[in-house]
Amino acid sequence: MTQDTWSIGELATGTGVPVKTLRYYSDSGLLPVAGRSTGGHRRYGPEAWERIRLIRRLRALDTPIATITQVVTGECSLGELVATELESVQERLTELRWRQATLESLHECTSEERLRRLEVLSRVQRLPEARRTLTDHWYRELSAAMPKRRLDSMIAMLAPDPPQDPVPATALAYAELHLLISTPSFTRWTQDHDDEMKDGPAFYAEIDDAAALTVASLAQGLPPGPGDAVNAFVSAHARARRESDTPAFRAYLHGLVSRSSGFDPRLERYWALVGTATGGRVLNMTVAHRWLTDGLSISIAGNAPSTSQGPSSGKPASRRNPAQPQGSR
Repeated sequence: MTQDTWSIGELATGTGVPVKTLRYYSDSGLLPVAGRSTGGHRRYGPEAWERIRLIRRLRALDTPIATITQVVTGECSLGELVATELESVQERLTELRWRQATLESLHECTSEERLRRLEVLSRVQRLPEARRTLTDHWYRELSAAMPKRRLDSMIAMLAPDPPQDPVPATALAYAELHLLISTPSFTRWTQDHDDEMKDGPAFYAEIDDAAALTVASLAQGLPPGPGDAVNAFVSAHARARRESDTPAFRAYLHGLVSRSSGFDPRLERYWALVGTATGGRVLNMTVAHRWLTDGLSISIAGNAPSTSQGPSSGKPASRRNPAQPQGSR
């Protein structure tokens, strides 16, 4: 081609794009006009050919005209466009996988169960909102006195992200979490700190150390019993109350933690559902709580504890102790 400008008809013939479409591109500002003929018709310069090719390639990817306009006007780069579109596609794929898992879950059950599952699964079809529902619930329930890093860690476990590639079982488990927290009788995880609890961050740091030791013991398949995990757990509570680690204090502490919410069957079911929804990546904290409590009980038996019903200072055993192990909150 040796000419400097082309008519819209010549562009249509050369590119295979209908004149009507090219006129729309021109009217939208996508196809700049180089000038006008003596008859007032629009003429297009050499850059129009490459611009049309770019538009056609992006339209082949179903890119909206408004987005293409941002690219050709320099409002965003082609790389930014690709990244944004890829994220959008991934979101749509996740939605489709959830819809597939939902339908499969409804398909594989009995007609009597189907209506119940439909009610439960309908709660989590808007995934970002479903995640926020869990997060907001546990931020309301957990104590604001808890150190922020530990609070955020607990929320991450209690309100996991929806499974990215769900199967019917994981989708249903994630939906059941929302059903549980919406139940009025579901255990509330409030924490009433008594006057004895000093230096909260230090206490929680020690409790986290005990939890880490417990998780390691569970991972090794060790049975509950005396050892570093139990000792660390008792030490944290003893320090918080300015007590000594004695058989009497251990007996008192065992009475407190064995009555805690860690053994609430509804909370135990919640942790089990979290485990299913996350493919086992989150430890069932009621299992850890029970392991610690059983280990504490065995350590008491081994130390021949006194029959005192309270800690060594003589405080009544019936007094509520809000500082429970990590798995009980």
